[in-house]
Amino acid sequence: MSRWVLGAPAALVVAGAACATRSLSNSGAVAAVVCGSLAVAAGWDWGIVLIAYFVTSSLLSRFRHEAKQRLTAGRLDKGGARDAAQVLANGGVFALASAGYVLTGTALWQAVGAAALAASAADTWATEIGSLARATPVSVLDWTPVQIGTSGGVTAQGFAAAFAGAAFVSVVCSLLRWSPIAVTAAMVGGVAGCLVDSMLGASVQARRWCAACAMATEQRIHRCGAPTTITGGWRWLDNDGVNALSSLGGAFIGVTVASFV
Repeated sequence: MSRWVLGAPAALVVAGAACATRSLSNSGAVAAVVCGSLAVAAGWDWGIVLIAYFVTSSLLSRFRHEAKQRLTAGRLDKGGARDAAQVLANGGVFALASAGYVLTGTALWQAVGAAALAASAADTWATEIGSLARATPVSVLDWTPVQIGTSGGVTAQGFAAAFAGAAFVSVVCSLLRWSPIAVTAAMVGGVAGCLVDSMLGASVQARRWCAACAMATEQRIHRCGAPTTITGGWRWLDNDGVNALSSLGGAFIGVTVASFV
């Protein structure tokens, strides 16, 4: 209880700073306070893991931001400050795992949380660094060339970044002396979750087309103001949904594999 009393204001300060620097929208800041408060309730180490993920992800989002905007303009559904849906899609499973740890105190929940957050980190690092690759991205399903910013498109540079993102979370957990199963789950689940994200993005994520601009996009209303039409995938599954499923999938795969190591 004392950690929660101190952690909630701390989470509010961090979220407020992120909102002021336009890393989070107002709704994103509210969601971040909820996730941060739950994390700190599980322990200050949980809060440190979450902050480490958020700070590095925000810095990578700002890295060569203008160049990435030019390369992916009009294709991605969202950009700029993260809203509540994005925060929960990337950190929701980690927050639920922290609640599970509060209730049980078992290392299994550390592993779930570490793997889920590592999957989000791997996907974020792959997207932010991979979109700047000089090589043409290819679909993870059939290896045909796709445009930069296309969901399910991968490059060697992006995959290396995903590996680095998962390794970063794994190292942070190791430095905080989390259980060996959590450290292993972060590494395995991070990479696996990123692959799940790419496969879902290439296969079942909603794909749209703007007739006015003759451009494939994820946006329901394109940047030109014209409504877009569905050309493939499941209409209800957007990028936030894919991120949430990849985080959950990474947690499941990571914990399962780590349990047998």
